[in-house]
Amino acid sequence: MRVHEIATMLGADDRTITLGEPGRVVVFHRRLGIWEVDREMGFTPDQCKSLREMRQMTAELILFLQECRIFVAQSASGALFFELEKARCHVWEITGTTDEFLNYVWEEEEEELAEADKPALESGVPTPVELIPGHFSISIKDIQVKTPEITSKQVLLQFIRQREFASLEIICDHVPPWIELEADQRGFTIEREQLGKNEVRARLIRGQAGGCC
Repeated sequence: MRVHEIATMLGADDRTITLGEPGRVVVFHRRLGIWEVDREMGFTPDQCKSLREMRQMTAELILFLQECRIFVAQSASGALFFELEKARCHVWEITGTTDEFLNYVWEEEEEELAEADKPALESGVPTPVELIPGHFSISIKDIQVKTPEITSKQVLLQFIRQREFASLEIICDHVPPWIELEADQRGFTIEREQLGKNEVRARLIRGQAGGCC
């Protein structure tokens, strides 16, 4: 069951602040269409004096979030952002107050989830081609040239999560961060090959085989 929560990084004026600034993390829960504060904690990453302290504070933050996997800050980068992504959080960068964006973020997340869950054949989204048994290939770059409204997640998220392949070759202009996270979570190795200035071949390989090419 999906948790109806959004976490926000807020300053003293209740506006979003940069993830690395001192402030507080406030988790809002949606009940009957209304957003209410569920819990909050102070968060002062600027006081960390070492990488070890930063990792400890980040671990406490992830524990505090519980099942909430949507996080909004004014901006996010660096180690904190990377750790949130590793925890499979969707991080949004928005400036403003919560009453200005909570409904918008939730609606966008719901729409993306619905598209990702929609069977590829039903939605008309292209699927990877099986070249030989267990080995698939697809060009996200070609698809997005013809239909730019189609996202890489719509094409590949369910396919990768089903894990019914030995290898998957993806031609793209860059490897989307979400693919790296999904590969790591599901035990795939990623090989990368630069084909041109704006063209990369990424290959997801099941198990321990592979490495950078």
